[in-house]
Order: sequence, then structure tokens, then C-alpha cells
Amino acid sequence: MTKNGNSLDQRTFDKLSRLYIIALSTIAVSVIVSQILIRKHLNAQLSDSTVINVAGRQRMLSQKLTKDIIALSTEQKTNERISLKDDIKATLNLWETSHHALQNGNDSLGLPGKNSTDINAKFAKLNPVFNTISKSVKTIIEAVENVPPLPTSVFENHIENVRQNEGVFLAMMDKIVNQYDFEANQKVSWLRRLETLLTILTLVILLAEFLFIFWPTAKSVRATLGELLLAEQRAKKMAIDADELSLAKEKSMKELRALNHAMDETLLFARITQNGNVVHIGKRFSRLFKFSGFNMTTSFAEIISIQESEQVVMENIITKSKKTGWQGEVKATTKDYKDIWLEMAIIPFSFSDDRSELLIIASDITSRKAAQLEIERLTKESFEEKMNQQKIISSKIIENQEKEQNRIAKDVHDGIGQMLTGLKYNLESIDISDIEKTAFKIEHLKELTGNIIKGVRTATFNLTPPELSDHGIVPAINKLTHELSKLTGKQIVLFNKTEFNQRLDSLVEINIYRIVQEAINNAIKYANSTHILVSLSHSENILSVVIDDNGQGFNPKKVKKVKEGDGGMGMTFMKERIKYIEGRIFIHSEKDKGTRVTLNIPIDK
Repeated sequence: MTKNGNSLDQRTFDKLSRLYIIALSTIAVSVIVSQILIRKHLNAQLSDSTVINVAGRQRMLSQKLTKDIIALSTEQKTNERISLKDDIKATLNLWETSHHALQNGNDSLGLPGKNSTDINAKFAKLNPVFNTISKSVKTIIEAVENVPPLPTSVFENHIENVRQNEGVFLAMMDKIVNQYDFEANQKVSWLRRLETLLTILTLVILLAEFLFIFWPTAKSVRATLGELLLAEQRAKKMAIDADELSLAKEKSMKELRALNHAMDETLLFARITQNGNVVHIGKRFSRLFKFSGFNMTTSFAEIISIQESEQVVMENIITKSKKTGWQGEVKATTKDYKDIWLEMAIIPFSFSDDRSELLIIASDITSRKAAQLEIERLTKESFEEKMNQQKIISSKIIENQEKEQNRIAKDVHDGIGQMLTGLKYNLESIDISDIEKTAFKIEHLKELTGNIIKGVRTATFNLTPPELSDHGIVPAINKLTHELSKLTGKQIVLFNKTEFNQRLDSLVEINIYRIVQEAINNAIKYANSTHILVSLSHSENILSVVIDDNGQGFNPKKVKKVKEGDGGMGMTFMKERIKYIEGRIFIHSEKDKGTRVTLNIPIDK
């Protein structure tokens, strides 16, 4: 007897009963499956005759279309033409519907639309011919339906298209009908083979049941007894293993509690619901924000800040991070109005399909944020200082431009204006009857006129020379050195080492010209130079201009800074201009050894 009261004979009998039931069930299932398969394929073949019939009808419909269209082209009576048009339209509609139904299926026509690869390939070749005929027929119908109807000559080309493509369509459709018939015969043959195979399979199952079920049953009973004994031994071993697993589980729980305690003491973390209410909050979080005691309605945003605006920001972050999570910096305020910056990560996780929470892990970055804000403040102050310096430079540039304009106006008024006034008075005082005095005054007028011309040339030369816009930087600098040499009596020479003659952007040229003009004027006015050499050379990407003088020189480091509001403006103007054209300037000077100003300007290709 066993523990549950069943004898071993009863258990063996139950097992034998189950085996017999399995054997008989297997036979029944094989018979049922064979019937299902046969019926399924018979049902699949029911639509074959319909498919072949519709495919054959397509040939007739295409011939009818062609015949009616030819009749339409020769019919002169309007009523007959309209009647033929309606017949063509009805035939075209049935022809198109059947064509698409053969490929895609149509319940009303009883077409499944499940074609083989070969038939789909044949339809793929047939479709362009079908579309050509369909398009031409539709065009003919539209011409007849036009008010008033268009003459036959308008759609003669389309009639010809129908006639030419009708034979091709019939030939291709014959192949499709034959393929449908061939595949239907194949299905019948396959069904015969399936029936034979299922019969053989049933016989094999009966043989297999005898060999593998009934015959081994006796052996199986004996083996079952041995397995029962072995199972008892295994049960005892499993009981021992279960005790060991229980001990391991208890140890893991202790380690998990220790880990949880460590997280409480070291990390700022909390668990909240999807709507922002606290589920759990770590001890360090509680100590930082002086919070104790919470329930499922306590808002996390209210814990970390007493400021309403900061609470709104936190609530918006929680709302947006429910599914995707979030990471960034958050400002908080404790109950004693202390500002705290947190670097926070919000991670969504789910315990089950119907329960989701948000895990919050944060770190206190208040000190780092304070240092960052201080750096930003210092950067802003530095930027404002540079802007103030730039304003001073700009104001000096404007002031210098105003002085230059006043100087030119003064030169014109005091010099040229007075000489023109003198010329006017001398001309008015000429007495033609007194030839001797007239000749003397004419000589004086020639000298006065020459001085006026020289004054005009001097005044206008300081403005933009026409050579700069007409011929470029090299002719303009050549003119500058030549004129200044004549006006000042100093040796001012241009040396074009590499025969540079390219044209540059107009703004680049005018800034190079003004820098060179400023450097030469400085050498003339302040350095007491007697010789000034302007050298030009260039490479593939750089134009270099060097201005050398033999003047008294100066110490560039002793030139006062612009922000102090004094001196050094000529040098500042040159640096601002070279910076504007993305070039570089180098000034080298020593006391009593002259000065060298070097300009390097990029050349755009």
C-alpha cells in the first residue's frame, strides 16, 4: 500500500488505461486530421473553376471591347454612338473589375486572389498591356461624352492602340488561363498523393503504437517501480536542499537590509509615485531638509523646498519624467531658508504591470554651484570691462575722425579759401591798360594758382585716392609714397619684391591703405625720419607689407593704454583695422634705431 491508500496494482492499471486511451486517441486524431486536410484542399479547389471561367471571360471581354470600339469609329449616328459608348463603358468596367479581382481577390465574384508566383509574373507582364488598352478606351469614352462629342479623328490613335494591343492581351491571357488549368490539375494530383500518404501514416501509427506503447508497457511497469524508489530518495534530498536555500535566503535578506541601511546613510535617494507623492525617503535626505514623518499624500516637491516657484518646477519635472526619466540640476530651499543645489536623476521603474514608481537619486552640489556662479560673475565682469574698453576705443576713433574732418575743413578754409580770396582780389585789381603792372600781377597769379593747386592736392590726398578703387592697393601705395615724398621732401620709396598685383576686397584694400598711411605719417610727424621704405611681398596665402624708417624710434611698452584715455591712438587705430580684416600687425622699435611695422594679411583665393 502507498501513503495515499492506492495499491500498486491499481496504479499500474491506471497507467495501462492511460496508454490505451493515448493509443486510441492517436488513431482518432490521425483520422480527423486527414479528413480536415482533405476537406481543406477540396474547399480550396472549389474556386478553381470560377477563376478559370473568369480568366477565360477576359479574352471574350477584350475582343468585345475591340469590336465595339471599331464599330464606334465607323458609326455616324449620335444615338447609336452613345449606345455603343455605354456598352463599351459597361464592358470596360466588368473587364477591369475581373482583371483586378483575378490578382487581388473579390468576394462577390468568388475569386480568392491567391495566385502562384508564375501567375503573378505573367500578370506583371500583362498589366502594362492592360493599362494601355484601358487608358485608350477611357480616352475614347471621354471624347464621345464630351459636349459636343469630338470627331473620330481625335481618338484614332487610341483606337489603333486598342487594336494593336488586343492580340498581345489575348496571347498573354491564354497563357494565364492555361497556367490556372495546369495548377488546378496539380492540386488534384497533390490531393491524391496526400490521401495515399495519410493512409500510410495511419498504418505506420498503428505499427508504432504496437512497437512503442503496448510492447514496452510491461517493461515500463517494472521500471516505474524502480523510479518510485528513486523518487523517494530524491524527495529526501530536495527537502535537505530546501533547508539550505532557506538559510541562504535569510542571509541574503540580512545583506539587503545592511545595503539599504548604507544607502540611507550615504545617498540622497527617495521613491515616489507617478503623481509625486513620497513612498520612501532616505535618512540623509530627511536630515538635509529637516523632514520627519510622511504618508502617501506627502508631496516630494514640498519636502525639498518651501518656495512655491521651486515646488512648481519640481512638479513639472516629475510630470515630464514619468516615462523617459530625467537628469539635471535643481534648486531647493530648506525650512531655515538655506539654498541647496541638487544634481538629480529621476529613473522610472515598475514592480508589476499595474504598479510604477520613480526612483530619485541626488547629490548635494551646493559648493560646486556656488563656485560656478562666482566664475560666471567674474566672466561677466571681465566681458563688461572689455566692452567698456571697446566703447572708449570707438569714441576715440570717432573723436579722431572728427578732428581729421575739422583739420581738412580748416586747411580748406584757412589755406585754400584765403588763397582763392586773394586770387579773386588780384584778378579784380588787374588794369589791362597798365601792361607792366598787369604782367607782374599775372606772374603773381601764376604763383598763387600753383599754391592753390598744391593745397588742393594736399587736402584731397588725405582722402581716399582714386587709384585705390580704380587700380588696387599697389598703385595706391605707390601714389601715396610718391606724393608724400614730393610734399615733405623726404625719401619715401615703395619696393614691390614679388611683383604683387592682385586685387583684394575693397574693405581689405582701404584698411591696408589707411594702416600704411598712418605708419608713414607717424614716421614723418613723430620719428623725424629722413628715409622711409615700404616693402611688399606675398606668398600663396599671405600678403606682407613692411614699413621701415630711420627715425628716433620709441619703446612700444611705454605707450599709454587706450583705456586711460591718452596717447597711442595711432597704434590703436592700426590694430583695430588689421583685426577687422583678420590680419596681424607687428611693431618693432628701439630708441634711435628706427621703427619697423609689419602687416600680414590673408589672401582669399
